[in-house]
Amino acid sequence: MTSAIEFCGVHKQFGTLEALKGVDLRVEPGEFFGLLGPNGAGKSTLIHVLAGLVRASSGTAKVMGHDVRSDYRAARRGLGMVPQELVYDPFFTVRETLQIQSGYYGVRGNAAWIDELLVGLDLVSKADTYTRMLSGGMKRRVLVAQALVHKPPVIVLDEPTAGVDVELRQNLWQFIRKLNAEGHTIMLTTHYLEEAEMLCSRIAMLKQGRIVALDTKQNLLNLITDKYVRLKLTTGALPPSLQAKARPMEADRFVLPLTDYTELEGMLRELREGGAVVEEIELIKPDLEEVFVQVMHRH
Repeated sequence: MTSAIEFCGVHKQFGTLEALKGVDLRVEPGEFFGLLGPNGAGKSTLIHVLAGLVRASSGTAKVMGHDVRSDYRAARRGLGMVPQELVYDPFFTVRETLQIQSGYYGVRGNAAWIDELLVGLDLVSKADTYTRMLSGGMKRRVLVAQALVHKPPVIVLDEPTAGVDVELRQNLWQFIRKLNAEGHTIMLTTHYLEEAEMLCSRIAMLKQGRIVALDTKQNLLNLITDKYVRLKLTTGALPPSLQAKARPMEADRFVLPLTDYTELEGMLRELREGGAVVEEIELIKPDLEEVFVQVMHRH
């Protein structure tokens, strides 16, 4: 099967800076794939190589089997990209912007699809508003609509919810999940790791231009076997044996590590014997943020 996205030995040099150091990566059709990494890891550079905005120093990148350099027309038709930056033409309305974007790809007679995008991204009330008059969140919705207007099989979202409100995030993810369920391949970069954990089935982590982790979300979560309990005390204090390993959060809240849940009974007994009264208790499972931090520290 032809991969939806393929990077093979991709290097990129900017003067003395080596931004990408031999990236090999395949994303299969229909995947919801996460590309994570700290600032400066090379995520945007890798995406820009895929979109044809940056030329790799060596290696190849393909969209639906089409090389982004030798078969760039087909590669770009197969890709819809939502950039981090708010890029828009202030002199056109939202609908005109989508019609013009359609023309760039030679797409005609897609008024019904444009209407569907406007509905799906909650832009109907802004359809005849000049883009310069929109809020930042609305402009970001327009960017998403532009990326989808030619119905690409592969969609790349580069920090799509940066600086937007909760309602937009929910609407956007509902719409993107629908597209993924219909067979579109999604690649997401985000610093909101809870989004990646909620949405992505497989994840790659980049650091300093290299992939340092690549696996299913569940396998990555399984890398951490530690368990934790979060406590809030009404009165009293932690006994010395627990204070030594506790991670304080606030004056009366603590996080304590567990190697096994059976330890919890003994911990509560110590608290009772020490005169502490527990108001709240919560078992905490490892999350993707914790995995990410540990992977970055290891490499």
